[in-house]
Amino acid sequence: MNLYHNLSQISFLKKSYALKFLFVAFIGIHIPLIGILFFVLYSNNGISATSILIFSLIMTLLATIVTLLILNQLIKPIATASKSLEEYRNDRKLAVLPTEYADEAGLLMYNIQESILEAESFINEKQDLIYMLSHDLKNFAGNPQGLAKLILLENPSESVEHLANLICESTNLQFRYIENFINLLNEQDKFIKGTREIKTIVFSDILPFVSEQVEQRLLDKNIKLGMTLEITEASLKIDEGLLIQVLVNLISNAIKFSYFGGKIEVKFYKDNSDFAISVSDNGIGFDKNEIDELFKKFTKMSRLGTANETSTGIGLYLCKKIIERSKGKLSAISEGKNKGAEFKIVFDL
Repeated sequence: MNLYHNLSQISFLKKSYALKFLFVAFIGIHIPLIGILFFVLYSNNGISATSILIFSLIMTLLATIVTLLILNQLIKPIATASKSLEEYRNDRKLAVLPTEYADEAGLLMYNIQESILEAESFINEKQDLIYMLSHDLKNFAGNPQGLAKLILLENPSESVEHLANLICESTNLQFRYIENFINLLNEQDKFIKGTREIKTIVFSDILPFVSEQVEQRLLDKNIKLGMTLEITEASLKIDEGLLIQVLVNLISNAIKFSYFGGKIEVKFYKDNSDFAISVSDNGIGFDKNEIDELFKKFTKMSRLGTANETSTGIGLYLCKKIIERSKGKLSAISEGKNKGAEFKIVFDL
């Protein structure tokens, strides 16, 4: 950026990025000519044509190399602007680009900087608004539920009691949807703001945390959980906490759609040149044409579990987003209804 800054201080180059390139190219082209003139004028008499030719070739080569290096430095503003935009899109990392330059590259950096700040402001305002609306909606839904509970305390007639219970069920459903929206925002913030540095994850260290979070659900349905470590560690672009959350979500999903006394297998292994984690069960499965629908948020395919467990509609959606943002892939396989399912995570090592 220093070269670009220095050239921007020259008055006739200040407002044109193209003119900066032409100026550098013009100087580069004339370096060999100037060198040849000095060589001819100040060298001893009797210079051979061969000597002039060799000197001309050397000067041309050196001038070309220097010019290309300088032009490469002059491209830095474009590269910096591109990198800043990519980092914001991938990691939501805010950049501080220079905005005082008047040429096309300066205008590009200014527009990218302003766009990033406007996008960040819009995201924050949107989230604040949703949080406020969620809070207010809870209050609105809580009022009729409170009245319905008061009616139930008064020993009403059977028909009135039935209506009061319907109001309570309806408001509970509203509460659940509001909580789902809040959870979605919280989880998105967590993995969008997470780092994408390569970390060595030792799987034996994270498995106890996974087991602890799913233990009670396994006991409730008498389901056995098996874990196989064919590979003990891997260097991945994912935070340990997020990987634990993904595994907990996938295992919880398998528990939900497994029958009492079922079995779930979690396997860490090398898949050709890739690293893979699979979570498989022998539960109710799904049809092949339903795979794409599985990973949509608030999917219409959201189903009750084998013990009538409810679904938030965002678990698999968040898992897929977290894995994809961590440079991995999440897929689902099933042979059909009541033939179990397998969810597979793959990272390119």
